[in-house]
Amino acid sequence: MRTLHLTLEEAIEICKVLAHEHRMKIIGILSEGPMNVNDLSEKIGIPFSTAAVNVKKLEDAELITTEIVPGRGTQKVNSKRYDRIIINLTENETVLEDIISIKMPIGEFVNVDIEPTCGLLSDTGIIHSQDDVRSFYEPERKLAQLLWFKSGFVEYHFPNRIPYGSKVDELNFSMEICSEAPYHKLDWPSDITCWVNGVEIGMWTSPGDFGGERGYLTPSWWGTKNTQFGLLKSWTITRTASFIDGVKISDIGIDQLKLLEKPYISLKLGVKKDADNKGGMNLFGSKFGNYEQDIVMTIKHLKKN
Repeated sequence: MRTLHLTLEEAIEICKVLAHEHRMKIIGILSEGPMNVNDLSEKIGIPFSTAAVNVKKLEDAELITTEIVPGRGTQKVNSKRYDRIIINLTENETVLEDIISIKMPIGEFVNVDIEPTCGLLSDTGIIHSQDDVRSFYEPERKLAQLLWFKSGFVEYHFPNRIPYGSKVDELNFSMEICSEAPYHKLDWPSDITCWVNGVEIGMWTSPGDFGGERGYLTPSWWGTKNTQFGLLKSWTITRTASFIDGVKISDIGIDQLKLLEKPYISLKLGVKKDADNKGGMNLFGSKFGNYEQDIVMTIKHLKKN
């Protein structure tokens, strides 16, 4: 369960945002899963413009997230960020939530076990050669801004900066990702699995490999017949369960990851060889695709004063 801890002062503005029937209904509907504004307006029975205004207020308060996804054109899909809000009413024992955020370039993987088709691109060209696994061991791999493979995994080790004695409330990994098809194919499902510290968190089925129109950041030398962009996905592990974009995918909680046992936190992303949808994986860096970011790990941890 994802929890937002608030002081009395912080709670004032949040309560103002939630003190509206339409916004409370939107939060309730998003508990069922991500949804666009048009769907929300239909479910609540209000005009699209009214729904859009209320969604914007919830987004500004950081109670929901909005993601641009490809469809017929593009559309904005909204997801709920929290399952519970706790307001601390005592001043002599406050719970402080600290946030640690670390960016990891996609070429900084420490382990790889993949099958072709595969390859890596920097923002200026192909690294070594395509469909040759040996390219993933070239020193230039650290410059990668796009990598892809048919099956297998890549693994990253994030520095473990969790203070000793603190309690982790939430661990999140965010990255731009999609399936891998020859050139590109919008209808090309792939079962992409996430592991943290060797524990399988859960699987997300990517709907396709997106191309045909240039990604916002994709260099001009990489033709639009090829993969151009992915979807920004957020894997979250709380104390009791794991989620992707706010939708529960497993009962794996923080304690099962044993975060303080190693000096690093391991993230593995891949497609199992026996996956039902063995559609490969593309992973984007900050200079490719639609989102100017690498892989980002965020840790929320609690300490008592």
